[in-house]
Amino acid sequence: MIERKTADAPPAPWAKLAELEAALAVSIRGKPDVIRLSLVCLLGRGHLLIEDVPGVGKTTLAQALARAVRSGFHRLQFTSDMLPSDVLGVTVYNAHSGEFEFKPGPIFTNFVLADEINRATPKTQSALLEAMNERQVTIDGRTTPLPEPFMVIATQNPVEHHGTYPLPESQLDRFLMRIRIGYPDPASEREILRSAFGSGAPPEPVLEAEDVLHFQNCVHQVQVDEAIVDYIMAIVARTRSHDSLSLGVSPRGAQALFRATQALALLEGRDYAIPDDAKRLAVPVFAHRVVVNTRVALSQRASDVADRILEEILSEIEVPL
Repeated sequence: MIERKTADAPPAPWAKLAELEAALAVSIRGKPDVIRLSLVCLLGRGHLLIEDVPGVGKTTLAQALARAVRSGFHRLQFTSDMLPSDVLGVTVYNAHSGEFEFKPGPIFTNFVLADEINRATPKTQSALLEAMNERQVTIDGRTTPLPEPFMVIATQNPVEHHGTYPLPESQLDRFLMRIRIGYPDPASEREILRSAFGSGAPPEPVLEAEDVLHFQNCVHQVQVDEAIVDYIMAIVARTRSHDSLSLGVSPRGAQALFRATQALALLEGRDYAIPDDAKRLAVPVFAHRVVVNTRVALSQRASDVADRILEEILSEIEVPL
């Protein structure tokens, strides 16, 4: 069971998580909600997609999250000429041994920063599918497991920008959530300007890889009442019948919200989930999984319309007491 803090007991698991949250806040100023969502994604064994305009700190957030855990980390700058072998690795012939040897690619680490993932071609993007879903890589008939914990943190510019390849629905569905950072408030931006080159420096490691695995296991112990499960299912069902959506949330998406709800509860020091956990996470978990009808999306960006439609659905469905 999840440890509860008493007068004579050691600090509860979330004490370290609070320390991790504070460390990330040094690198990402004035964005506590964004930091919390990224940690929910980590605890929920999910992958994170950060979408926003250039210069607002997407890469900084991804690097800070990866560097805050003492584990393996690789950054991949995705470009149009990148090949799948640049990500996964390649099998080469060793003339000395007379055998073929597999040379692992940068995907074989704990945290992978896929920077500007939508600048790579669909072929290269698809190289991540098996790794993200099954946490393994198969090359030339040989399957190799990836280290644990394993997390892909991808950044992308909005699809309206030049030189981008929109991620297909199957790829988007592998991300537990998609978040946006947005511009900082005036006070935070002033701090960023004052700190000059010191701003955005990766934090010192706060957790070990074993700590992350322990917290991820604790997430599964968080209790979720049947009323909350019914609430999640009601939201999912509404996305599948909404007139403005041509594709609703899949069962994998419903599982993602369930797991994220447990992770948020743990992060906030509870061993049980509440309905508000699911409501708070529904948009970042579901918005990139639904497809907006073309006629509805003509007037504005499809992702913005998806957010609005989900907010509308949430306002229509009664939250359980």
